[in-house]
Amino acid sequence: MPNPRLTGLGGGLFGIATMAVLGSLDRLLFEGSLTVYGVLFLPVCALTALWVRRGDLVAPPVVVPIAFAAGLLTVTDGDSGLAGHLVGLFTALATQAGWLYGGTLIAGAIATVRRVRMMRRRAAQRRGAA
Repeated sequence: MPNPRLTGLGGGLFGIATMAVLGSLDRLLFEGSLTVYGVLFLPVCALTALWVRRGDLVAPPVVVPIAFAAGLLTVTDGDSGLAGHLVGLFTALATQAGWLYGGTLIAGAIATVRRVRMMRRRAAQRRGAA
């Protein structure tokens, strides 16, 4: 399994690019199913939180909702024009909030567990050095 270490910005770009690609595939294969999109969002959240470097562990819970919204642009239907697309986006965000909150919770939980483990490791090293 690859073990990249992304910066906070890199994690955000990874999430946005991945969700845009998955949203486009969802649109082509499943006619823009928001449930499929939401299910695909959850592993992206987990990978973003696992692959971000230790110094940027606050970033995943912030960037995954942005990635969700950015990728949702490829999935949502809207009437012609900018206003129609924005209404479609806001409607999808409102109706799919469960997936958004779930993915954010996954990213936050993984980042928190990683942060606690890092802090325990540092404390053990200090005790061993003293």
